[in-house]
Amino acid sequence: MGWVMVGEVTATSVAQPPYLTGCAIFSLFPPALLTLRPMAPSHSNSIDAPWREASCLDASCLDAKVFAQRRQRFLEALGGVAAVIPAAPLVTHHADVEHAFRQNSDFWYLTGFDEPGAVALLLPHRPDSPFVLFVEPRDPSAEVWNGFRWGCEGAVNQFGADLAHPRSELAERLAAYLEGSEGIAFRVGRHPQVEPLVLAAWGRQLDRAPRSGRAALGLVAPCPLLHGLRLRKSEAELERLREAARISAEAHELARRVARPGLRERQVQAVIEQHFLEQGARGPAYGSIVAGGDHACVLHYTANDGELRDGDLLLIDAGCSLSDYYNGDITRTFPVNGRFRGEQRALYDLVLAAQEAAVAVVGPGATAEGVHDMAVRVLVEGLVELGLLRGSVDGIIEQGAFRHLYMHRTGHWLGLDVHDVGAYRLGEHPVTLEPGMVLTVEPGLYVSDRLAVPEGQPAIDDRWKGIGIRIEDDVAVTERGHEVLSAAALKSAAAMEH
Repeated sequence: MGWVMVGEVTATSVAQPPYLTGCAIFSLFPPALLTLRPMAPSHSNSIDAPWREASCLDASCLDAKVFAQRRQRFLEALGGVAAVIPAAPLVTHHADVEHAFRQNSDFWYLTGFDEPGAVALLLPHRPDSPFVLFVEPRDPSAEVWNGFRWGCEGAVNQFGADLAHPRSELAERLAAYLEGSEGIAFRVGRHPQVEPLVLAAWGRQLDRAPRSGRAALGLVAPCPLLHGLRLRKSEAELERLREAARISAEAHELARRVARPGLRERQVQAVIEQHFLEQGARGPAYGSIVAGGDHACVLHYTANDGELRDGDLLLIDAGCSLSDYYNGDITRTFPVNGRFRGEQRALYDLVLAAQEAAVAVVGPGATAEGVHDMAVRVLVEGLVELGLLRGSVDGIIEQGAFRHLYMHRTGHWLGLDVHDVGAYRLGEHPVTLEPGMVLTVEPGLYVSDRLAVPEGQPAIDDRWKGIGIRIEDDVAVTERGHEVLSAAALKSAAAMEH
């Protein structure tokens, strides 16, 4: 059971320096009463996933057996092809200061190893040592500056590598490890420090092929195989996504309780992201969008520097990223002063109807395209009734004459990446939803002068302008339909008012 703070900080708390109170962020708000109350638990119906990983034994991470099972599945899919999967490097922010490290999701999915610069080899042609890691070795003089390293011994004992070597030895050892494979799976164009080593190793095989009689036949992308595995979440992954949704939903509920006219958007952002950190998440999964009034009509608005005004709506698109990189992604929109005005309520009811109709489509055998099509149809029907569109519903949809009001798709895959990997179409055919897939469902309406009104459509009256609304949930496909992971974030019109 989670807890959310309701109301505002007491006058006594306001007087405290920020570093003396765990609720320091609330010194931003006028004094009043701070109370706690339990959050309603999110849905936790069991999921019949397409395959079963070992259960997560620790609330902060997946069990090591999970990663071993993933590697085994990937090795089986590779056949006789060897895979080279690099970790993410450190990225410079400015001068000699690096951004906070974020592991490459493919590398993490297979290893659970959270250090920069490593390289994993998956070698099905070497059954005695199919998993090899190249890592930075233990070095007290480096660790005193940048923290603990697992080193080669830790790579074997803690992360299940069959063999481990210092990263500096990759250039001299790689060719030998790739020898005998039928091909090499490596993502070209993404890893500039490793790519020359892979190409050189393959080149030497090709040079010797006339005499040796063997060489890797080609360089292939690992993405189709690996991303196909990542698209279908296991039960353990679904548990982590539920946790990310729980924390994210609590933050949205908290934000709605503290928002009021006169606050700054970033003050609400601070409340949201403080909750993420207090609950043990790494922080926000992406740049939190806290968009008051017309700012909500900018889809990726992240300045968050405006003042919340009486009579405006506030759109919040925010989710947390857990310690093992699983993400939440939730959007809610509500009136800053606690009461919708007429046009706001009309559009909110329409977006909510479209979102609920689209969520209802999610289930085995459906498609993400079908989810989008349902949302579009409900929105267009409602916009015609409101006079914001003119013509037949089918004609408007066919011509795309609604796109000045709704210009994005209705969702995306969700997992280790917020916009997670996995195909939406295979050639001419949309990918069919299967149990274990997780997607967002997020229709919206954005009424402004930024895009021209299509020819034949009515001009927009000023009373509608500056209204931006999006409602987004995280939805898992189950054997019998779907589970809304983010259901604890309320979205009824009545709940949005106070």
